[in-house]
Amino acid sequence: MTEQKNTQAAGMAFMGMIFFLFGFVTTFNITLADKFKAVFELSNFQAQLVNGAFFFTYFLLSFAAGSIIKKIGYKAGVILGLVLVALGSFLFFPAAKALSFPFFLFAIFIMAGGVVFLQVAANPYVTALGPSETASGRLNLTQALNSIATYLAPLVASAFVFKAAAEALSPSEAAKSVPAPFLIIGIIVLIIALVIYFLKLPVIPTQGVERKSVWKYRHVLLGAVGIFCYVGAEVGTAAMLQRYFQEALGMIQSEAAKMIALYWGGSMVGRFYGSFMLSNVTNSKKYMYAAMVVALAVFVGWFVRQNITDGLIFAGIAVVNYILIQLGRGKAARSLAVFGLVAAALLVVVMATGSGIILWLGLSIGFFNSIMFPNIFALGVDGLDKGELSMASGIINTLIVGGAVIPVLMGIIADATQVRFAFILPIACYLYIVFFALVGSKHK
Repeated sequence: MTEQKNTQAAGMAFMGMIFFLFGFVTTFNITLADKFKAVFELSNFQAQLVNGAFFFTYFLLSFAAGSIIKKIGYKAGVILGLVLVALGSFLFFPAAKALSFPFFLFAIFIMAGGVVFLQVAANPYVTALGPSETASGRLNLTQALNSIATYLAPLVASAFVFKAAAEALSPSEAAKSVPAPFLIIGIIVLIIALVIYFLKLPVIPTQGVERKSVWKYRHVLLGAVGIFCYVGAEVGTAAMLQRYFQEALGMIQSEAAKMIALYWGGSMVGRFYGSFMLSNVTNSKKYMYAAMVVALAVFVGWFVRQNITDGLIFAGIAVVNYILIQLGRGKAARSLAVFGLVAAALLVVVMATGSGIILWLGLSIGFFNSIMFPNIFALGVDGLDKGELSMASGIINTLIVGGAVIPVLMGIIADATQVRFAFILPIACYLYIVFFALVGSKHK
């Protein structure tokens, strides 16, 4: 039993590293949309093609990745994903030299292909590393580590990319500020791939059922649509909030990008809550962990602008988030429904007003995005045989393409009307998530 627990702990540590990695890569690319808009003088629609190139890859490759991983195993699938991420990273150098937006999109597409393999392998691997009843808690923990990366990525982009671009004298010089962080990413990713190759990790079965059997599960398919809505709403909201803060509050580009770090930081804090609130941890430990998370929230809020007021406001939102998660009573579906309703309500208020209140209300949506991906995924694969997980993960991850579709549609709406009206789409997405939580996740 002890050996099994140690093996599972090693597997979780390995997964935590992978979730951190693809979280950083994903959010760093999302943040660059605003940079490319300025360098290449793009419309809102064209700028969102950065997100489109990244997330459309899920639609093209997720199901194929599930099939490949079913044959070669989770470990080999992760190594393949890491190699593709490194290759895409290195392609940013010739793209910057050519000063070609399509070349940049191609590099992003290759990089995203690697992230697809990491996603398709990582999520079912975590659900299989223990009882199904606590799968949501494990996914929230690994997603919390993912969120640490998504919190740091906009700060890195603001410091090394946006600042350098602001000091550049020409578009070509501004474009040259993009590849440097990707060189570091590519080297680190290759080192991790090499280490993983020599690591002994828990083996999760990938065989046992025919592919067609997975399609008969209603909650798998509706969960896939839930992932489409969640990723589209999360990515689209982050991108448009950055534009909205510049337009409505007069923020400069680098400052708006820096503040968006708190949107992702809220997601990190909420997932730490979810990691123990949706597990079998005793109540006494839950209170202790909650206090630690609030302390973390003070630091996260303060760190972005080194302003203690920001830290206290952010911690206050964290306390509200903790109170509202109690309404879920430790149930994945109920907690998901509560957070979906709150996120939709916050966006309605943000859309309805252009005053200073939109800053903290908009950023607080990240807190309520927090448990959505892990809960939707856990509910979507609930009750499946371990041999079915890789194919179910492929189906569900295919609809991460929502991160391509929803932001691009929001860009079209923003160009045709105003940025604020683009938030209508994520509001509709959050309401579907409430439907999935209460109705669609039930087994038929």
